Amino acid sequence: MPHRLTQSRSALPPRPFPLAIALRTALADGYDLNDLRRDMLAGMVVGLVALPLSMALAIASGVPPQFGLYTAIVAGLLIAVLGGSRVQVSGPTAAFVVLLAPVSARFGLGGLALATQMAGALLLIFGLARFGRFIEFIPYPVTTGFTSGIAVVIATLQMKDCLGLTVAHMPEGFPARVMALWHALPTLRWPDAITTGATLAVLFILPRVTRRIPAPLVALPLAALAAHFVGQVWPACSVATIQDRFNYILDGVSRPGIPQLAPHFVWPWQLPGPDGTPLKLTLELVRALAGSAFAIAILGAIESLLSAVVADGMTGHKHDPDAELIAQGAGNLAAPFFGGFAATGAIARTATNIRAGARSPIAAIVHALFILLAILLLAPLLGYLPMASMGALLLVVAWNMAEVRHVAHVLRIAPRNDVLVLVTCFGLTVVFDMVVSVTVGVMLAALLFMQRMADVSGVRLLGEEHPAVQLPLPKGVMVYEMAGPLFFGAAQKAFSALKAIGRDVRCVVLNMSDVPTIDATGLVNLESAISRLHSMKVMVILAGVRGQPAEALARAEIVPMPGRLEIRADLEGAVALARALMALNHATGERSPVQSSG
Repeated sequence: MPHRLTQSRSALPPRPFPLAIALRTALADGYDLNDLRRDMLAGMVVGLVALPLSMALAIASGVPPQFGLYTAIVAGLLIAVLGGSRVQVSGPTAAFVVLLAPVSARFGLGGLALATQMAGALLLIFGLARFGRFIEFIPYPVTTGFTSGIAVVIATLQMKDCLGLTVAHMPEGFPARVMALWHALPTLRWPDAITTGATLAVLFILPRVTRRIPAPLVALPLAALAAHFVGQVWPACSVATIQDRFNYILDGVSRPGIPQLAPHFVWPWQLPGPDGTPLKLTLELVRALAGSAFAIAILGAIESLLSAVVADGMTGHKHDPDAELIAQGAGNLAAPFFGGFAATGAIARTATNIRAGARSPIAAIVHALFILLAILLLAPLLGYLPMASMGALLLVVAWNMAEVRHVAHVLRIAPRNDVLVLVTCFGLTVVFDMVVSVTVGVMLAALLFMQRMADVSGVRLLGEEHPAVQLPLPKGVMVYEMAGPLFFGAAQKAFSALKAIGRDVRCVVLNMSDVPTIDATGLVNLESAISRLHSMKVMVILAGVRGQPAEALARAEIVPMPGRLEIRADLEGAVALARALMALNHATGERSPVQSSG
């Protein structure tokens, strides 16, 4: 049997190396000029959406807007080429803001870039180790809870720019941040607040009228034109813009806005630190960034594979999770060499890509090239975008992330344990951070799952209603049925029923046909039960042991022992053996079990 198993496994075709699978598959399935036209159109549409969003996410993460564009260009292009999802679009995402903003505040752009590279290396390891399938084990209430919590944090961070508030220092903790914004309310500037309201109105209303034109493409230019006109006519009503807030140095001269330059190579650790001077690469710095890098990698893996699953549902294709993780790792390793930071699969941009008619990863490649072209041609104009409008755009992103109606529906219909996990993850994300939320959420969900499994696991005495138990049984024979997984959370409870066996019992049959799995704790409890029963001169017969429990029993050397333990393939055979043993004992008049002849 082992020999035939080895042969059948070797006959399976080797799995292809998970690199650029989506692009290779799309081209191999047949790719013509019509597909190219649709991909180019979809790529330009997504590029229009990603252009302002990438800048807004960079600003929210605490770095100048051009670095968000560099992330979308470099990481977006490389991940599209190497990835495992045909139509996924990658770049900076809102989910990362809560992780990246504290890193950039403490370590500057250089620290953010270095943490991104460390996360990229972890993602690459995850993909090469084929860990993609394990992301599926993160419970849905955990992802829903921390995603909704992230949305609340993002929305809170935008209040400063949306209302034009003057805050000397924005604290890191959520409660302290809310208090700082509350105390800054007297500094509210109505021009910024009106600009935010007008931008939000267009962003929410236009999609209800038509989805052919991306709402940000209309809302942000209109806001920039209106703000510029009002500022020229009434200088007191001017609104802060990107070029008012950010500048860059070119040829030794400080210039406002966004540089009209393509991403250029730079060592990440030579980018500015928190004090504006180049960051120095040290072991202490790597240690300090290790926790943030791990969090970025975990969130990047979750977000990218969730986005790929959404894309599969919309297109009918199947993504390769390991190839996607490898691509995400490569993109996050490469982007910091060109000023980029953390990137992952973006659900909203991916959905836009699909609705625009994307057929292959070429659409995401076109999206990255479109943003590059926009920088080279339109960088001076991008500087006129109001900060309030960028904040309004992220408020819409946060609202979409929160999925208030869906969360309310889940809270209404989900089991109480799942509601507890969701609410806990939401609260921990808001008050602390995503790392604490996911860690506690997964542990809590696992404990509650083990409790549910323990509730369905147990041992019960079989009665005459069971077809395999032909009553009356001989005196001194009892038949028990074991059900459910016998793992460390359920084994002790399951075997507790055997402690009530009286002194008049001479043979116990344990039906294990409904035991799908057993772990070390279950094995120890089974051995203890057999030893205790043997000390009482009770024979044990195991019935219906198969699959993983059979392999575990064999490795633990729980094998037939004359006079103590026998194993039969099914319950009928075990009951028949018990009858035969009791008949022999009765004939010989012995109290102890008779040795079986097998």
